[in-house]
Amino acid sequence: MWFVTEDSLPDNMGYTFTKLEIDSRDVDWSSDENSSSPRPKRKLNSLDHDAIAQLTKLQSRPHDDLSRVLPGKREFPVSTVKMLAGREANVSGLGRFSLGDCRHVLSQYLPVYGPCLVDQMSTRAYVSQFSADGSLFVAAFQGSQIRIYDVDRGWKVQKNIMARSLRWTITDASLSPDRQHLVYASMSPVIHIVNAQSTMKESLANITEVHDGLDLSSPDDGGYSFGIFSLKFSTDGREVVAGSSNGDVYVYDLKADKLSLRISAHTCDVNTVCFADESGHLIYSGGDDDYCKVWDRRCYTANGKPAGVLMGHLEGITFIDSRGDGRYLISNAKDQAIKLWDIRKMSPTSACYRGYRNYEWDYRWMEYPEQARDFKHPYDHSVATYKGHSVLRTLIRCYFSPEYSTGQKYIYTGSHDSCIYIYDLVSGTQVAKLEHHRSTVRDCSWHPTYPMLVSSSWDGDIVKWEFPDNGEVVVPSAKETFLRFQRRHFYE
Repeated sequence: MWFVTEDSLPDNMGYTFTKLEIDSRDVDWSSDENSSSPRPKRKLNSLDHDAIAQLTKLQSRPHDDLSRVLPGKREFPVSTVKMLAGREANVSGLGRFSLGDCRHVLSQYLPVYGPCLVDQMSTRAYVSQFSADGSLFVAAFQGSQIRIYDVDRGWKVQKNIMARSLRWTITDASLSPDRQHLVYASMSPVIHIVNAQSTMKESLANITEVHDGLDLSSPDDGGYSFGIFSLKFSTDGREVVAGSSNGDVYVYDLKADKLSLRISAHTCDVNTVCFADESGHLIYSGGDDDYCKVWDRRCYTANGKPAGVLMGHLEGITFIDSRGDGRYLISNAKDQAIKLWDIRKMSPTSACYRGYRNYEWDYRWMEYPEQARDFKHPYDHSVATYKGHSVLRTLIRCYFSPEYSTGQKYIYTGSHDSCIYIYDLVSGTQVAKLEHHRSTVRDCSWHPTYPMLVSSSWDGDIVKWEFPDNGEVVVPSAKETFLRFQRRHFYE
């Protein structure tokens, strides 16, 4: 079951702007025939928000001739019928849809129908992620099991992995960009790497197949055993970044087979880490100290400090997702909110300030205090805040929607109330709420090129949501998508 909401939103849902400490100016919102975007005639109180709004618009904006209804007037969104008719009449003069046209059409079709059951396990699902090209899907469960599904072959199980040295649960798993290897972590300082493309379907750790252990600990730890909460491959697949329960961030060089960097990042658990962009120079981390931090590897060895700190959350950070441009990121947190950040607004370490609270609670077993819902951080530097979902019991994840099909115009997240929420990035509106699961939805993943979203829950279900409501949709294979992309750009 799903719900789409437009105007009638509960008070605790929605979105708030962060004001810039600069004077706003009045500008005119008149349409300009020679301009590809309208100009504002309202008073701007956040140029930061306007910047991300403009970037999002440019990524999924249709050709001007397709959106024009009268001289000096345009309509948004443009209906699919009009878009198709305009393409056939070659209104744009391109003879085809541009990438912006494709995104404009596809972003109107949200994967909210269904769901269709992919798999059902007897233990809690902690991780569910598509590969970079969408051809594979990885799901990890508390019962030591990781499954890799072949999406192009009807979701058949390509590999069934039984984890090694499991402590409590598989906390995270990441597939390399080339789909050749998978790394997984537990509440242990040793992460393990598996050959995801070997012919061995049943991969039992060090019995039917070797699971190489990459030890992140050192003699300086004094025998203290820490756990890994988060890990991610770099874009080139040569490194893995990990966040640990001892407050440190680790970077492991797979080619050199050694730990290349250890950062004393936070004063408590590091719940989430990721690379900011394909360069691998910047790393984002989030911890239970309520901070998101930005680390520049090019200067960290010299000064041992973060490049900056992002303040605004009142409780611990559960997940960070980068927009991939080295500038914007989103974070989910235990204060029941997602925040959008621009790292150009980050503060120096010396300016760190934790939000004050006069209550005690533990998100693992208590409800979020009602009196805390209206609290605001006195130095909130976020661009926007999104509320409506519930972040309790576990480190619930949030993401930008895919760039290829939606222009990253949505944010989506799991929730403790067993639902999946989709927000509009710019307006902050909750555009969809997906209901099926019977327990906490910790993770979910949007197919990179197709209107399909897969969610996993502590009820053990892995289900997929699509736009067409027929349950028998054939997803274009990664190879077919690549060939279409190549053909389109060959004629540009």
